[in-house]
Amino acid sequence: MGLVQDLKGASRLGVLVAVAAATVGIIYGYDSSNIGGAMLFISKQFHLSTHQQEWVTTAVVIGEVIGALFGGALSNRLGRKKVMVTVAATFALFSLISALAWSVPSLMTARFFLGLTIGVSVVVVPVFVAESAAAAIRGAMLVLYQVATVTGIILGYLVAWALAGTGSWRWMLGAAAIPGFLITLLLLRLPDTPRWYMMKGRRADAERVLGQIEPTADVAAEIDAMEADLAETTANGRSTFDALKEMFRTPYLRAALFVVGLGFFVQITGINAIVYYSPRIFEAMGFSGHFALLGLPALVQVAGLAAVFVSMILVDRMGRRPILLTGIAIMVLANALLVLVFTQGSSFGGALTALGFIGLLLFTVGFTFGFGALVWVYAGESFPAHLRSLGSSAMLTSDLVANVVVGLVFLSMLQQLGGAGTFVVFGLLAVAAFAFVAKLAPETKGRQLEDIRHYWENGGRWPESDASAHTSPLDAQ
Repeated sequence: MGLVQDLKGASRLGVLVAVAAATVGIIYGYDSSNIGGAMLFISKQFHLSTHQQEWVTTAVVIGEVIGALFGGALSNRLGRKKVMVTVAATFALFSLISALAWSVPSLMTARFFLGLTIGVSVVVVPVFVAESAAAAIRGAMLVLYQVATVTGIILGYLVAWALAGTGSWRWMLGAAAIPGFLITLLLLRLPDTPRWYMMKGRRADAERVLGQIEPTADVAAEIDAMEADLAETTANGRSTFDALKEMFRTPYLRAALFVVGLGFFVQITGINAIVYYSPRIFEAMGFSGHFALLGLPALVQVAGLAAVFVSMILVDRMGRRPILLTGIAIMVLANALLVLVFTQGSSFGGALTALGFIGLLLFTVGFTFGFGALVWVYAGESFPAHLRSLGSSAMLTSDLVANVVVGLVFLSMLQQLGGAGTFVVFGLLAVAAFAFVAKLAPETKGRQLEDIRHYWENGGRWPESDASAHTSPLDAQ
């Protein structure tokens, strides 16, 4: 009931802005899963080897890495809203071009440019939402992006399943243009964020939008706080390179190491191996048929979606650290179960196959509850306004680099190490991720964005003057 009450207390525009921005996650999720279904038919039409399948799948992720590198700078220069509108529109365009591909090189080229748009979006959306949501619901609104992403993943699998009988991978890829077009129309109605307006010296616009988003706030005082924060830590008039140098030195070096490390662990622990290659993993477990290879992955993601909703309800009550650590712990247990299943599974069937399905389901639930939800929260919260886009860009670039690695090697790992060896590797990486988060992740629950920088400036601890007001059992960092 706490989240419901907070949402009732928020302005209609504030919730609309966060929801509309978060829906960009639908196109990210849809593309992630529908390529898994489409590859069952693309590989047959173009006679692709295992290595070629990995490259076709990963071409979009390579584009995402490059898009993420420039996403922060673009959103600072052009505005959060304008960049997101461009992302949605170009996603629709390159989805159609992917569907019209006449060869493997043309398909990889189209998917590379598709990845550029997605890479920009995963950087800009968390910043846009963080800067547009009230502190009391900011965590939930950021988690909403993961809700949209998982919804997109489910839609991608369901569309692939519905079209599997025809074998039409072109329709599977081209259908992504529909949500891209609809989301473009939705985003066109939104204002930009008050903090971006202040970065550009547009105080009147900032006051107008903040007053609409938080009608009960002391608008003049909050705008004054933003102005003071920008004056104290401003990078205006300096190059992006200068801002990057500031981000990777004291007092923000610890924050930079945290966001880059978190982004890397989010993907290197293997979630997109599950999303991209679920049909192949289910095949390795003895499943067959279109429902088993495409319908069951969708069912796994439905469980993941439920976990995201639980995370969204708890994130502004329970806190960021407990949710993230719990999710990673579930992933460790899931990996252990999958290792057991593949160790015993020389011939799958019956209870062993059911345990394998449960293992994949637990892996996905643990990820979406923890990493999947919280990466967007920390991407939007970790840095002060003038470094926020660049910090989000650094985190999500690291995330996508790890995604490239997983996408390029997973099928080969599955063939060479077997299922047991593959999930031993992912399990050890999840244990390392748990230790990393326990050591470095701050608890930012309920704090104003302008105050979070004090944590890093105080050497990775909250100043004593305000630490007691936000203490919980897992707030040690």
